[in-house]
Amino acid sequence: MQIHDLPYPDPGVPDARSGPRFLWWLGRNQLGGQLKSLAWGLLHFLSVCGLPFCVGLAVQAVVDRSGARLALTGGLLLLCGAGIALGDTMLHRTAVTNWITAAARVQQLLARRTALLGSALTRRVAAGEVVAVSTGDVEKIGWFVEAVSRFSAAALTVVAVCVALVVYQPALGVIVAVGVPALALTVLPLLPRATRRADVQREKAGRATELASDTVAGLRVLRGIGGEELFLERYRRASQEVRNAAVSSARMWSLIAAIQVLMPGLLMIALVWRGVQLAHEGRIAVGELVTVYSAVMLLTYPLQHFQEIAMAYSFSRPSARRAARVLSLERATDAAGSREASLPTGDLYDPRTGLLAPAGQFTAVVCGDPDAAGVLAERLGGHPAEEGTSVLLGGVPLDELPLRTARTAVLVQDKDPVLLSGSLRDLLDVPASGEVGAEEALAAAQCGDVLDALVEGSTDIDDPMDARITERGRSLSGGQRQRLALARSLITDPQVLVLDEPTSAVDSHTEARIADGIRRLRAGRTTVVFTSSPLLLDRADRVVLVHEGEVAAVGLHRDLVHAEPRYRSVVTRETDDEAAARADVLAELHELEDLEEIEETA
Repeated sequence: MQIHDLPYPDPGVPDARSGPRFLWWLGRNQLGGQLKSLAWGLLHFLSVCGLPFCVGLAVQAVVDRSGARLALTGGLLLLCGAGIALGDTMLHRTAVTNWITAAARVQQLLARRTALLGSALTRRVAAGEVVAVSTGDVEKIGWFVEAVSRFSAAALTVVAVCVALVVYQPALGVIVAVGVPALALTVLPLLPRATRRADVQREKAGRATELASDTVAGLRVLRGIGGEELFLERYRRASQEVRNAAVSSARMWSLIAAIQVLMPGLLMIALVWRGVQLAHEGRIAVGELVTVYSAVMLLTYPLQHFQEIAMAYSFSRPSARRAARVLSLERATDAAGSREASLPTGDLYDPRTGLLAPAGQFTAVVCGDPDAAGVLAERLGGHPAEEGTSVLLGGVPLDELPLRTARTAVLVQDKDPVLLSGSLRDLLDVPASGEVGAEEALAAAQCGDVLDALVEGSTDIDDPMDARITERGRSLSGGQRQRLALARSLITDPQVLVLDEPTSAVDSHTEARIADGIRRLRAGRTTVVFTSSPLLLDRADRVVLVHEGEVAAVGLHRDLVHAEPRYRSVVTRETDDEAAARADVLAELHELEDLEEIEETA
């Protein structure tokens, strides 16, 4: 896989049982890129470590006054230089490719999992954690995948050089062969502590990111109540905790780096001391001493990758664990489906609650618990939070349909819809039947003042469709965002449209016009609206009261208000005291009516 070939046609099925297993799965799926990087890394490192042998040969040629060997050595130096340049260039290209393609694979997997789970994702994992995984964590995971091949090349180079030195000059080569592995092992006792400190830093950074995300999302409300300073102070404290954790982690890594500088220095001192003794005794030539000394000097270059792989793993392991946690989440129902991808038609029925939405009618649903209403709305759309009996559309269970087909048949707009950044034209460019235009949908959702506000806020445009929508529509009021989201849902024109409190943030006059617009535009289509607004309920063909998870009453709004106390308490916000007082008044009226009848009879 090359960068220009991204995205992957199929990123695969990840092994999300744990963070290390996920990293191993990523490495196996990029085996070709890893082998390329390993080959170029071996060329580069072996060429670098070949320089000392060339230098030693050149020194010995000068001592022996051999011009032929000196010329041969010059040719070998040129060859090593070319290998260093070519190997370093291609190693960088292949390593960066491994990094970017691994990060892209993880991002694709996260995007697919997010689309599969839908709104159920944020109920099971904090939104800030998902953001942290899809941004900073994918880079750290990619870093480890990229570092593996360079570390492997460096390790093989160190082994090859040690073996060559033992063969070339056994007296000094044995010292190198014993000392170099010791250098790599000296930092192992410090790695667990460094890893723990890195984990603490990542955890605190994730919390700070989540706090920042929540603060930005609620900034308008915070300013309204004067609470922005309180939350900013909380973020300051969180950021200071991250800074302190980062300093603590950096201290440990600096200690590891210092040890990796100190230990090679001690090895060089021991090597030079022993080499001078051997040279003084005449047991080795000067060129051999220079060769061994230079080789050990240059071995510190590949040895640096031992520290890098340790850092990369310590930073990527918690990131991989978080990514695996998100990727291991499953839908309550099978997303593949066992039926053909054909759209069923007919009534929408939920066996669990007994809720029935007849085909082609406007059904309003009243729930006393807003959270229960949201869960039921998701069930009607085929997105259950837990396993259970599936909702039926025309007698066909939605969880037996392929996920794409189920989502085409039933569209659910929750009570907190998200507006993506971009132009209004891009916002309304959604899969649609083509029977409802943008102008019709915007008019039905009463977006006229929203369009005017968008034009006034942009000095360089005349067409409101070209107006820019900021991230999550934060430049708009809650009612404006709600109406634009409703227009987007109306343009889609699904067979079944489920709306959860679509007018909770607008005034009563606008709400009445929106109710008329929805009824007019959705004529002949199945529409289910979860609401407690009398204006919407009065325009529904059928009103259903769901109480404690079951259908408690069905009828028209005007009939239910008079006949059903539970319905009336939800719709009119009537308290228990008010209901008792109302019952007393009605009882007194009935008594008066009875007295009047008695008097008339007498």
